Amino acid sequence: MDHRLRRFATLAFLWVLSSTPAEAQVPVEFRPGSSVVSREDLLDLLRQYEEAIESPAYSDRIKANARANADRIRRRLDEGDFQVGDRIVLAIQGEPNLPDTVAVEPGPRITLPLFGTISMRGVLRAEVQEHLTRELGKVIRDPVVQARGLMRLSVQGAVARPGFYLVPADMLLSEALMLAGGPAANADLPELRVERGGQPMLTAQEAQVAVQDGRTLDQLSLQAGDQIMLPEEDGGSLLYSLGRFALVTVSTVFLGIRVF
Repeated sequence: MDHRLRRFATLAFLWVLSSTPAEAQVPVEFRPGSSVVSREDLLDLLRQYEEAIESPAYSDRIKANARANADRIRRRLDEGDFQVGDRIVLAIQGEPNLPDTVAVEPGPRITLPLFGTISMRGVLRAEVQEHLTRELGKVIRDPVVQARGLMRLSVQGAVARPGFYLVPADMLLSEALMLAGGPAANADLPELRVERGGQPMLTAQEAQVAVQDGRTLDQLSLQAGDQIMLPEEDGGSLLYSLGRFALVTVSTVFLGIRVF
């Protein structure tokens, strides 16, 4: 695809999101070193949230948001990323009879034929390959392991194909939406949000920032069972609706989706 068309499609997809005035955000500089964040990245984010909570410069609303994000990071650092419903794409050199993907079981853990069970508690997605290499090294000599995590997410609302999708952790939030067929003509793009257990995890404003900044699902700390929700619009001017329909249609046709 011509890179100019791809760029136009991306800008078209973001046009409605960027049309909503930005609200005050938690004052955190997000600068992970890769699309899948490390433990060091998370510790740095946690430090910044804690500083914001203690600062007298921010409102109670901003501090409440910072506390919620800090709690999620602490839980992630303690419990790890892997949940029941996730899968791990796995290749071990010299072991062609092993399955190429394994399901995460309660524990959380995985079970490999011949090698038994391996605990995944406390393991981040960025650590999965190193963790499995270390664990398999207890039973085979110098294992060469390739591994990456997939998470099971729900995409619901005004999209072409709502449902559950198994996606790589380094996928962009916008790409996950396009994987479900992209926004419908009546989609209320500024109200895109992410929910966990029926409760807001990313507000509409936070989701807008995530899409505009090109943040991945892992950078946003999403996990199995989270729901990306795109509501239907409840009205608006005819000109605005027609413009949005045209732009969303173009973005759905031309916006590329990475394969995994």
